Amino acid sequence: MTLRRITVKYCIALCCCLFGLLSFPSYGAESTSLDPLLVELGEAKMKDVEPILVRIEAASDDSILPLFRTLLEGNLYYIEAEGQVVGQSDVNGETVYKDVFTQQTRTDLQKGDVDKIRVNNKLRGYLRNAMARIQLTAKSPGVRESAVRELLSKLDDDTVEVLEGLYPNEPNKKVKEAMGLALAMNTASQTGLAPSNRIAAIEKMSTSLESDVRNLLTRLTRDDSAAVVSAANAALEKIAQRVNRFAFVDQLFFGLSLGSVLLLASIGLAITFGVMGVINMAHGEMIMLGAYTTYVVQLIMPNYIDYSIWVAIPAAFLVSGLMGVLIERLVICRLHGRPLETLLATFGISLILQQLVRTIFSPLNRQVSTPSWMSGSWEINPVLSLTLNRLYILAFALLVFIVLVIVLKKTSLGLNVRAVSQNRNMAKAMGVKTNWVDAMTFGFGSGIAGIAGVALSQLTNVGPNLGQSYIIDSFMVVVFGGMGNLLGTLVAAFTLGIATKFLEPTTGAVLAAILVLVFIILFIQKRPKGLFPQKGRAAE
Repeated sequence: MTLRRITVKYCIALCCCLFGLLSFPSYGAESTSLDPLLVELGEAKMKDVEPILVRIEAASDDSILPLFRTLLEGNLYYIEAEGQVVGQSDVNGETVYKDVFTQQTRTDLQKGDVDKIRVNNKLRGYLRNAMARIQLTAKSPGVRESAVRELLSKLDDDTVEVLEGLYPNEPNKKVKEAMGLALAMNTASQTGLAPSNRIAAIEKMSTSLESDVRNLLTRLTRDDSAAVVSAANAALEKIAQRVNRFAFVDQLFFGLSLGSVLLLASIGLAITFGVMGVINMAHGEMIMLGAYTTYVVQLIMPNYIDYSIWVAIPAAFLVSGLMGVLIERLVICRLHGRPLETLLATFGISLILQQLVRTIFSPLNRQVSTPSWMSGSWEINPVLSLTLNRLYILAFALLVFIVLVIVLKKTSLGLNVRAVSQNRNMAKAMGVKTNWVDAMTFGFGSGIAGIAGVALSQLTNVGPNLGQSYIIDSFMVVVFGGMGNLLGTLVAAFTLGIATKFLEPTTGAVLAAILVLVFIILFIQKRPKGLFPQKGRAAE
């Protein structure tokens, strides 16, 4: 056999080996190194599972978290023929098995090929603690901090020992503070320690708002040491003062949130009422049309929910605005100077629009999905978190107000609107097309109401009666702020929103609304033209 043939044979053999290695299914480096323990885990009885998990935790790093998480969820299965574990999930009604570490789908497995690894409450408790301990050494400071706070309610000797070892070398300030708090809680709970050490730990705990800290301090108020009891009571009082301050901020935020909704709902009404003197009882239905437009846009864009709201805002403005122009041209223009007749006419239009929506969409409420970037909350501390959708709507309402002020102050349409609102006959004599201004003003106000419907669709279900819930409040805001005054509408909306939210906890929602209404009635008796009355000839 020549050297050349030998070389060719070895090359072929080497290629075959490489092909075999590449084609062999890989289940991750972590799985390979833990294969013996995984086999024991899959074949162990319930009473033997925890010692095996302890050994797995000791031999691994945070790469083992998917295994523990899958087991905690009750979705871990063992393949006896391979000595491997997989996770089970449900995808579109079908059972799917995936490798725990690589998340690769195993299409070759059937239900008869796997056995479930069962867990009980004791094992679930261990798994939660183990996952938190593993996360204490994670690379991300946020993960480490969350892990420490997760352990505050279930500190044991092993966890405390780990924290004491990690605390001196922890580089992140927030994580180190959380670790220090956990160690202080452990010290305060040790009845065998000197009272001075426990009191020092309690003083450190008094700076925290964690519920676990307050629970521990409450238990310490029944301690045998009088000094410890006194320190615990003082710490609880200090924490209570801070909690009350943040509770005030939380109520203020919800008041501003309600005020932003009232601002969006009433600002269009303030324009039409101030310029045209029309009591538009169909204004609530313009809000409803905007909300339903948002729902329809999401039906058209089911795969782009995160972007659908940016399409819904101009769409709602156009739909409600065009409906407003149509109502003004067909009905309102024939009833100038007859406010009671416009009230009855627009009330009839509101009933027609409600029935039209019931016919098209049915009387049932429709739910509009919230984009992912508006979901969740911004957690400032353990007792104060601001919901993102309300925060965005507050910012959006202020933005709409600013844009509206710019339009009315800096554009020809705004100049004509202000001229007609101040003196309709003089504006008409100067060549202003008052009919065109009326149509555009009514359409513009209705369009803004449609935008309010987009905002409301993110806070509540969309239904035929959605607008009726806000029409009375909108008129209250307009009257309280001053007819046609945008600044008055802004101040009135936020004032009524904040007042309502601060009254509700003590009086209830219904009585709070009644008290606000009584206040406005008494206020109008004193100042009939509202907070910011119009000046000049329009005031006459």
